[in-house]
Amino acid sequence: MKKIVSVSLGSSTRDHRVEVDWLGERLDIRRIGFDGSLDRAIAALKDLDGKVDAIGLGGIDVYLYAGTQRYALRDGLRMLEAVKVTPVVDGSGLKNTLERETIGYLQRHGIVDFQGLPVLMVSALDRFGMAAALVAAGADVTFGDFIFALGIDKPVKTLPEFEALAEKYLPDACKLPFQFFYPTGKKQERAPEPKFPQYYAAARLIAGDFHFIRQHMPDDLSRKTIITNTVTPHNLEELRQRNLARLITTTPNFAGRSFGTNVIEAAMIAILGKRWEDVRESDYRELLARLEFRPHVTDFVATATT
Repeated sequence: MKKIVSVSLGSSTRDHRVEVDWLGERLDIRRIGFDGSLDRAIAALKDLDGKVDAIGLGGIDVYLYAGTQRYALRDGLRMLEAVKVTPVVDGSGLKNTLERETIGYLQRHGIVDFQGLPVLMVSALDRFGMAAALVAAGADVTFGDFIFALGIDKPVKTLPEFEALAEKYLPDACKLPFQFFYPTGKKQERAPEPKFPQYYAAARLIAGDFHFIRQHMPDDLSRKTIITNTVTPHNLEELRQRNLARLITTTPNFAGRSFGTNVIEAAMIAILGKRWEDVRESDYRELLARLEFRPHVTDFVATATT
C-alpha cells in the first residue's frame, strides 16, 4: 500500500483519512493540519521524509503563476526544501491540467455554458490554468486577487492586465509571510464575514480556492454556481443554507468530501513513481485519462445558473 500525506497549514479540524484503489494500487491518503504553524509543519515534513511515498503541501502554494511567469513564495519554498527524499508537490501541476480539463468538460457536456457568463475568480494566481480556460471558454471574468488576498477594491478584467500587475507586485509580495494573503489555521473555521458583496452579487458563477470564496461570501448565494474543491460536509451545509444552486468540485469526492489538489497530485506522483521535477504535463494528462476523473456536481436546488 502506498502512503500519501498532505501536510497542511490549514485547520486540524479538517483532517481526513481514506483508503482508495486507483488503477490496481491501494492508497492510504491522509491530510494533517497544523493550524497555521509553519514551524510545526516543517518539523512534520522532516519526520515524514523517506517514510511515505509522496507528500502534498496544503494550505499554501510554493509557486504562483501568471501567463508564462512563475513566482515562488518564500514560505512555500521553506516547506518544499524541508523534504529531501520523498517526492513532494503543492498541487500546482494538477491545477494546470485537471482544472483546465474541468472547464472544457463542463462546457462540452452542457453542464455550464460559459459564453458571456459573469464569473468571479477569487484568486487566479493559484489557479491560472482554470482562469485561462474560463477566458478561452468566453466567460466574462473578474479577477479578484487584489480584492480577496489584499483587501484592495481593484477588480481586474483581462488576462494581460492581470499578468502585468503580477509582474509588478509579486516579486516583493512573495517575500511576505503566507498568512498575510491567505486564511490558515483557525482562521479557516471563522464564520464568513461578508465583504465586497457587489462582486458576489454580479457573478453567476464563483470560482477558485474555497477558503478565499468562503471568508467573505454573503448570506445569499441564490441562483449561483461555485467551482472549487476541498469542501467538507460542514461546508456543504453552509452553502445549502445560503441557497447555493450548484457546487462543482474539480477533485473526486472521497467519503463525503473533496481533497485539495495537493493531495490528489501527491497520489498521482506516487503512482507515476517520479519526482515532481521529472513529471511532465503529458504525464498528468495521460494518468488523468486513465483514472477517468470527472467533476463532481451537487445540485442543491432545481434551478442552477444555466
